[in-house]
Amino acid sequence: MNTQDILHFITTQGAEFGLKLLTAIAAWIVGRWLIGLAVGLMGKIFERGGKIDTTLAHYLKSITSVLLNIVLILAILDIFGVKTTSFAALLAGAGLAIGAAWSGMLGNFAAGVFMQVLRPYKVGDFISAGGVVGTVTELGLFATTLTTPDNVMTVVGNGKIFGDNIQNFSALPVRRVDCVAKVANSVNPLDAMARLKPVIAAIPNVAASPAPDIEILEFTPEGPKLCVRPYTHTDHYWQVYFDTHKAIVETFGAAGYPVPETPVAYRSAPSGVA
Repeated sequence: MNTQDILHFITTQGAEFGLKLLTAIAAWIVGRWLIGLAVGLMGKIFERGGKIDTTLAHYLKSITSVLLNIVLILAILDIFGVKTTSFAALLAGAGLAIGAAWSGMLGNFAAGVFMQVLRPYKVGDFISAGGVVGTVTELGLFATTLTTPDNVMTVVGNGKIFGDNIQNFSALPVRRVDCVAKVANSVNPLDAMARLKPVIAAIPNVAASPAPDIEILEFTPEGPKLCVRPYTHTDHYWQVYFDTHKAIVETFGAAGYPVPETPVAYRSAPSGVA
């Protein structure tokens, strides 16, 4: 392009191009200010709500900022007469390809976002989720890390956790410990229940309210089976579980109860058989 062509462009389209350039600059300045205002307002809403993790809030703000900046750039290109339909189609195609390739990762991310908002559990809770039972040591955007009771670190994808049932054993103050005790048919089960109640209630870390449940569960050929169910916090579950069994053995032994035995029926030989 020579000098004459430049002068011809300036004299014929210079005013219009200059107006478009000033409009684009103004749109960029105002658009950036509005984007910053929107992202800042979003951050304040997240901070006041207190239900969204700081890491997740940062990710959401970054994603929102990027998307709004893309929209702003497309709008500015449209001011200069550039057809943005092809750009939008290209972005949509790229998004579709990335979504198809990373469908599993995006599913885990989406589940992680929902769990950060809904908070079905937190770090330190003892849960059952995704087929794994353990204590939550890390709640990430893509996966949750658990430490199982046998001290094995297990990483479970958030998509699998969110798509299945979640049991949080730490959400409530106490949980029930289920134990059983069987007495012989010659033992009065009411006497056994009366002996167990004060002993079970005195076990360390057993909750006073609700009080331990000790009832007749069922009758068996060996004798009545009692359910012994104290309540305790999940941190003391196994201590109370084992101490309850020890208390049952000691209480029944001190009372002199016989060991339950399976009844045996003896058949007499037919008469006339030598």
